[in-house]
Amino acid sequence: MSASPLAAPEATAWARELLDRGWAAVFLPGEPARLGRLLLWQPAGAVAGGGDVPAGVETDSVELVLPHGRSVRRRRVDGYALPVAVAVSALTGAQPPHPSAAAWQGAACFALRLLADGRLHPALTPAGYDTWRAGPFTAAQRQALDALAAAFPPHAHCLPEPGPPPVRIAEPAALVRQFCDAVADDLVRTPAAPLAVGAVPYVWRDTRAVPALRDWAEETAAALTAEVGVSLRVDVPEGRRRQFRAVLQLRTAADPALVVEAARLWSEPGEVERLLGPRAETETLLALRRGARVWPPLQRLLADAAPEELRLTDDEAFDLLGEATDALRAAGIVVHWPRALVKALTATAEIGQRAAPGSSAGGLLDADALLDFRWQVSLGGEPLTEAEMNDLAEARRPLIRLRDQWVVADPKLVARAKRRRMEPLTPMEALSAALTGEVERDGETFVSEAVGALGDLVTRIRDPESRTPAAQPAALEATLRDYQKRGLAWLAEMCELGLGGCLADDMGLGKTITLLALHLHRQTAPATAGPTLVVCPTSLLGNWQREAARFAPTVPVRRYHGGDRHLEALAGDEIVLVTYGVLRRDRDVLAETAWSLIAADEAQHVKNPYAVTARELRTLPARARVALTGTPVENNLSELWALLDWTTPGLLGSLSAFRDRHARAIETGAGDGEGSAAAERLSRLVRPFLLRRKKSDPGIAPELPPKTETDRVVSLTAEQTSLYEAVVRETMAKIEESEGIARRGLVLKLLTALKQICNHPAQYLKEHNLSRSTSLAGRSGKLDLLDELVDTIIAEGESVLVFTQYKQMAALLESHLAERGTPTLFLHGGTPVTRREEMVERFQRGEVPVFLLSLKAAGTGLNLTRATHVVHYDRWWNPAVEDQATDRAYRIGQDQPVQVHKLIAEGTVEDKVAKLLDSKRALADAVVGSGEAALTELSDADLAELVALGRQS
Repeated sequence: MSASPLAAPEATAWARELLDRGWAAVFLPGEPARLGRLLLWQPAGAVAGGGDVPAGVETDSVELVLPHGRSVRRRRVDGYALPVAVAVSALTGAQPPHPSAAAWQGAACFALRLLADGRLHPALTPAGYDTWRAGPFTAAQRQALDALAAAFPPHAHCLPEPGPPPVRIAEPAALVRQFCDAVADDLVRTPAAPLAVGAVPYVWRDTRAVPALRDWAEETAAALTAEVGVSLRVDVPEGRRRQFRAVLQLRTAADPALVVEAARLWSEPGEVERLLGPRAETETLLALRRGARVWPPLQRLLADAAPEELRLTDDEAFDLLGEATDALRAAGIVVHWPRALVKALTATAEIGQRAAPGSSAGGLLDADALLDFRWQVSLGGEPLTEAEMNDLAEARRPLIRLRDQWVVADPKLVARAKRRRMEPLTPMEALSAALTGEVERDGETFVSEAVGALGDLVTRIRDPESRTPAAQPAALEATLRDYQKRGLAWLAEMCELGLGGCLADDMGLGKTITLLALHLHRQTAPATAGPTLVVCPTSLLGNWQREAARFAPTVPVRRYHGGDRHLEALAGDEIVLVTYGVLRRDRDVLAETAWSLIAADEAQHVKNPYAVTARELRTLPARARVALTGTPVENNLSELWALLDWTTPGLLGSLSAFRDRHARAIETGAGDGEGSAAAERLSRLVRPFLLRRKKSDPGIAPELPPKTETDRVVSLTAEQTSLYEAVVRETMAKIEESEGIARRGLVLKLLTALKQICNHPAQYLKEHNLSRSTSLAGRSGKLDLLDELVDTIIAEGESVLVFTQYKQMAALLESHLAERGTPTLFLHGGTPVTRREEMVERFQRGEVPVFLLSLKAAGTGLNLTRATHVVHYDRWWNPAVEDQATDRAYRIGQDQPVQVHKLIAEGTVEDKVAKLLDSKRALADAVVGSGEAALTELSDADLAELVALGRQS
């Protein structure tokens, strides 16, 4: 007879239905174990009838012990016997109401966990059949089995035990073990196994007696299920003792921390039996016999009347460090060497050049320089001498005596001692390894340490905040704050070293004045003097020119912009302002000048390394490069690579290598151990080149007034609700039928439509030209709240910035506020530069109280400290971008508290995403932020939950 090879879907579904209808279950053991069956039978109250019996299921009549009044009696019941595979599949997918079936459902899950953990071993039944058994069990698994069995109700183990009265039923723990054996014996015999290894014992499904395997099976089972573990503790020669010895030790599986010297087995047999169990001596001798077959010296232990310890020759001790250890472990005997002996030798990759007369950090970083990469082996933390390294390299055995002590020399470590020197590294490879403390070679990662001049350089640059504040240049018409002086000192040193850097202070902390101070500082030394090129967005040209005229009035400044732009008669200390757009067109002209410094302001504009602007910027020659940005990372870590690979080329390696080594682990596993380790490693690498200060940092900007952020939750109007639900219903139906790029496009379209509906129906419906009869009022909860806020702000004599990411929505607000008699200014991407500057000046003078701004066009660079309120009419879904926009008002120069109002439509996708932003902000501060693109990867079910309209107050 053979068991069913697979759980037939028809049988599984049929059995699951019976279990769900309240049928009881009890396991009927078989020999071999895979022939066991799960009996489903009708207790009182169960729905009668099982319908047509599917193939593989048998009807059976079984005698059970069931309650009868106040006693029990044997009663024969008719039921259905399920093969093991069908039983497990049906149990794990059912929701059985009967306690007995629920108990066997727990047993099935327990058995599957045992198999997943590899807890099974071959054995032979009393009749000589090959069978698989579950085990050996860990202490935790034993406890779980006991707890499972203790909870078994009587109906789950109501099989009568053989023997005279009184009537007894099967022990639940024993029955559960038999069930686990049946699961192990049945499920591992897959139909593919005979095709792979042939029809052999423990693979075939037939029940064939194989008595010739009796001795092997018993010995194997004894080794795997032994309650007593045997180990050899190797003691190294010390003092007068000149010989290695292996001391026999015993452990118990029930208490792994308990270790008993084998000598007590013979001197205190009663105590050892109490500690380890009655089979301690038998299992110890069996283990030694198994071990002697793979390592003959153990025969000498077996020859002793009381085996305790084995004195070893040097060769035998060396064997225990090689293949003998693995062979003994396979036989169930573990070899232990002293921990200090094994961990004494360590190898570190030393990188750099030993200090030499005249060496300098600058020389180290020359483009054609190469730095040493050599192995240094240490013993107990003390480096080996050259002679000791040679002795280690010539060692023929894994055990070597160094400095009057024995140590284990890992073969890989010996190989490193032999090679000593590796291929030299480029300066940036060496600097990267020195900062992270790790170096990769041949697919392995090693601990590395910078030495000599490179070590001095790393110590010097490791912490940007540790700089002593620099004296501000005499030509600077301003008083720098201490944090700005530290920033100046850091920028000056990094530029002098040719390393560059990214100043990533919060908006409003004075990056512009710090860069002007750097330009003036560099003019004081002939080696660094020369013109500076500032690349910035068009909207910031005027701001740079005004700031330069104010703080560095002696410095000539020109705008390289407009139809008559040129670089003729360029002064040696001149600052040239150019936009990213002009850079793309005039790169060849700009590349003809030997720039002392190039600064990229709002450098997130070149965050895409493949964009034309980024490529053109990389080709401009300069002695130093500085990036200025408040958000070094907006969407993913590739943006950070793009910035630092421009300021400090080669530091982060190629983009693909950077993604493999750092970004992928962080972006896919920011909360787990691997993601945390990768984030820490990346932080060590980029910290010296990225100076990031926030307004909230202690001592940075104590003069700034408080900022209060408030989520203003509003309800949708009836019109908005109707539109919202209709769009969700129609678009989700299309999304469920699409995939790939088409699906992602539909998801983005859906999110955009819902955000527009939340803003105002007129935006979604594209109602551009509104008459008084089709007023915007009363159709949007957000607009009604905005009216209230604007009325209150104007009544108090204050000013407000209103940000929206949609130009069309801002135009509607402009029309609506004009209709209400509220004067406004409206700045968007199409506003000419001169008009922008005029708007900023009018607002700062207090001529107009409401400034409507496109988030993308006006979220950076502008100084609008007249405003004491900021309204985010819609959400960008990236905290860093919203903070940048808020910083138009909340920056140095602001002397009034700032109120930030974020408008959110209740129960909508806006509301649900807003609740994620706090946790997202923590991640963005660590390394990365993201927006709508991430939501396109949600499953249909998760997306539907996100966009479904929730409760409205």
